[in-house]
Amino acid sequence: MFWYKSWLDTRWRFLIAFVVLTCSAVLTVLAYPKVVALLPLAANVSGAGELGRRIREVAELERTYRGYVWVQAFRQNLTQMGVLFAVLLGTGGLLPSGSNDTALFTMSLPASRNELLGARVATGLAQLALLAFVPALVIPLLSPVVGQTFTVASAAIHGACLFVAWTVFFSLALLLSTVVSGVWVPALIALCTALVLAALDQLAGGPAWYSIFSVMSGENYFRTGALPWTGLAVSAVAAAAMLYAGSRNFARHDF
Repeated sequence: MFWYKSWLDTRWRFLIAFVVLTCSAVLTVLAYPKVVALLPLAANVSGAGELGRRIREVAELERTYRGYVWVQAFRQNLTQMGVLFAVLLGTGGLLPSGSNDTALFTMSLPASRNELLGARVATGLAQLALLAFVPALVIPLLSPVVGQTFTVASAAIHGACLFVAWTVFFSLALLLSTVVSGVWVPALIALCTALVLAALDQLAGGPAWYSIFSVMSGENYFRTGALPWTGLAVSAVAAAAMLYAGSRNFARHDF
């Protein structure tokens, strides 16, 4: 019952995210021939400064199909949109926020707070896993359409990096939802946190190896072939710590 209730609370957020991310992966693959045609123009960019350097760097990476997929899908589209959807899946539904809210009824059911929160967490993590792996695996399935190949193993590894890093923002949103009622305030705080982290990366000249966005995009795997084990472990521990803190905080609430 609690699993079903959690599904009902988040089903539209999940379905919208699933369609958007999958369509993004499909369009990334299908746009490749047009991008290849434009690469000579980008390579001739002679602008000085950081912007010119970044344009040339992207053009150089996208000379190969693997580099193009990493830049467009895993470093940009899936990473950026995935953070948004991870936050939306984790926020709200735990504390009563109005007369029409069902949270108070849910809290009155004959079950422990840990059971209620556990069902919500398990549902959210299952949804995140689908959002991470399905769009990633669409890429190798569609690549032959544009005359290219992308290994299923690489797609699965990038999907795993997305999933683990997304759980940090999912867990943050869920933790905040045990402190602040409603959907939008916890979501805004979590998204602002993500924006601050991204801004710090930009000020530092781009995501460093320890950046959560570098872990999310699987940059170390793309460049060296090695999994970012340290970043994945830190992300998993951080997510677990926030989920534990959320469960303790939720258990103390008196409704």
